Amino acid sequence: MTSGIRFLMCSPDHYDVDYVINPWMEGNVHKSSRDRAVDQWQGLFHLLKDCAIVDLVNPQLGWPDMVFTANAGLVLGKDVVLSRFYHKERQGEEPHFKQWFAEQGYKVHELPKELPFEGAGDALLDREGRWLWAGYGFRSELDSHPYLAKWLDIEVLSLRLMDERFYHLDTCFCPLANGYLLYYPPAFDSYSNRLIELRVPESKRIAIEETDAVNFACNAVNVDRTIILNKASDDMKQRLAAIGFAVIETPLTEFLKAGGAAKCLTLRVTEPVRVELHASATVESRVVRIDGHLLDSGLINQALDLIVDGGGSFQVLNFNLGEQRQSTSSAEVKVTAPSHEVMESIVSQLIALGAVPPPQEVCDINTETVTLPGVAPDDFYVTTIYPTEVRVNCEWVKVQKQRMDAAIAVSDTANGSTAECKVLRDLQVGDRVIVGIEGIRTVRKAESREQRNTQEFSFMGAGVSSERRVELVVEQIAWEMRQIRDQGGKVVVTAGPVVIHTGGGEHLSRLIREGYVQALLGGNAIAVHDIEQAIMGTSLGIDMKRGVSVRGGHRHHLKVINTIRRSGSIAAAVDQGILTNGVLYECVRNNVPFSLAGSIRDDGPLPDTQMDLINAQADYARLIEGADLILMLSSMLHSIGVGNMTPAGVKMVCVDINPAVVTKLSDRGSVESVGVVTDVGLFLSLLVQQLEKLTSPYRIAQTV
Repeated sequence: MTSGIRFLMCSPDHYDVDYVINPWMEGNVHKSSRDRAVDQWQGLFHLLKDCAIVDLVNPQLGWPDMVFTANAGLVLGKDVVLSRFYHKERQGEEPHFKQWFAEQGYKVHELPKELPFEGAGDALLDREGRWLWAGYGFRSELDSHPYLAKWLDIEVLSLRLMDERFYHLDTCFCPLANGYLLYYPPAFDSYSNRLIELRVPESKRIAIEETDAVNFACNAVNVDRTIILNKASDDMKQRLAAIGFAVIETPLTEFLKAGGAAKCLTLRVTEPVRVELHASATVESRVVRIDGHLLDSGLINQALDLIVDGGGSFQVLNFNLGEQRQSTSSAEVKVTAPSHEVMESIVSQLIALGAVPPPQEVCDINTETVTLPGVAPDDFYVTTIYPTEVRVNCEWVKVQKQRMDAAIAVSDTANGSTAECKVLRDLQVGDRVIVGIEGIRTVRKAESREQRNTQEFSFMGAGVSSERRVELVVEQIAWEMRQIRDQGGKVVVTAGPVVIHTGGGEHLSRLIREGYVQALLGGNAIAVHDIEQAIMGTSLGIDMKRGVSVRGGHRHHLKVINTIRRSGSIAAAVDQGILTNGVLYECVRNNVPFSLAGSIRDDGPLPDTQMDLINAQADYARLIEGADLILMLSSMLHSIGVGNMTPAGVKMVCVDINPAVVTKLSDRGSVESVGVVTDVGLFLSLLVQQLEKLTSPYRIAQTV
């Protein structure tokens, strides 16, 4: 007995694997058996004839994939959205399907020619008719989804496909009767899986394993409580039987060679309309502008990859290429995302690359007022290391006190509007904090190829240098430090106790003495072990000259802590003649400010160690201001803190024997940072040696 359900099919008279446009076709060109394909198609045809009406469209010579009628279009009621095929190998099918739909009395909607959409292969109606699941990522563009919502007057839920084997939504996703869903979760990104879980209760989600997925078990035809498919495991069939579905297997292996099975070979053309439901689409689009050396710097590729990797799609609206090598280029890009949440994430990252909305589009940022001290409004903009400007009263205002991971507070003064970065704890009731991403831009230096590649002593680009490159890196750093010193600049050192343990203390002391260091940041430990070495000749109880442990040496660090505490401070110990050498001694004698941030593990601590974390962070930030170069020497936690406080434009060098630490500290998006994987004591020794080779008009009297 047949129901009123109708399907459209196309006989495989001209079917073959003639080309490769998906992974399943690779290795199968002209390896399909025509006779076997006909037999398998007939098997599916007769199964459907038993439970539905099957209409046929005439096959056309030269278009072997017409047999996959699911891609003809998307039907709802008497409306059909005609497919726009992604690959030219299938584009010739469009007029033949259009003619069939027109002859059957459907209203045919046609997308713009350059907007791919592959019909019911990438758009599947919830079997209750409540919404439309629409896939994108390989064959259909996200920008097509608002058209579907408008023309079919239905809610569209966008799902991003991630596995090229499952290039169409119907290869890994099958809505079933009574609100059930058969699907393969790894085929989708995390946002899409979350959306699926929000819409389909866990009791009605049937997630399958890869063994079933690669047999196209989701590429099934569902008629009431019957599911027709190529092949399914016993476990899958048992699960479906338990909820009242009968599974019918029919071999379709010849069509798997082209990347299709039961669902691909059919198009359901009787889809009832739920008149009480109306259109909506969460898809959001925005236009951004990017300026700079877009091609030779790879900036445009970074931006477009970021959009796609973030779950969106793009359309380059305008691209103005610079006419000369030194000229900058500009591009306007339309960004489309499946939801506001995803759009905010993508555009936030584009802003960090220097993207801005077209000037005419945004005249003012959005702000909300702080109602609880130390608590920002929801959706507040989180800052980056890059110089930032915000749009206030149709003008760009530079953000002051730039740093990472802060909010931006704006205020009106007698001299105009101001904006500054504020960490959460500093927010006060009444502060106006920027929310969202409208009217914000970061300022990135547009360096040409010549600027990057021809400067003999230009600072190294971001990266991690291995042992074989250490001497080259040290040479560049030494030259940079000499230039900074001679020009009255500022170098800040963040150091851990490993500097002392590896014998680097004497070299760091010399750098301070000779004017190469203008501030020292660290914790209680570096100071304790530096002073232990200076007073007792040991570090962690090890004799630094002989490299052997000293009897009772494990108590030395506590003894020196006690000694400094008796003196009142490190500076007092120097003045009293108790501390006569070492890193902290040189800081005191050469008026180099230092800040020691404490932690829960600190012994003592020293009287100079700041145990109030908030005050310590503020002190660090004060000493970092105006820095030209920061040396991070084997102190991961303190260095991460410093990195977060430091704006772009400050050169950074991270040195550690552990490559993971170096990578973590260097990978902060700044082109001015470099990592060096080596022993920190060796690094400091090489640095001092290299500085000795350089000539400079700068002279400083030796401290006695």
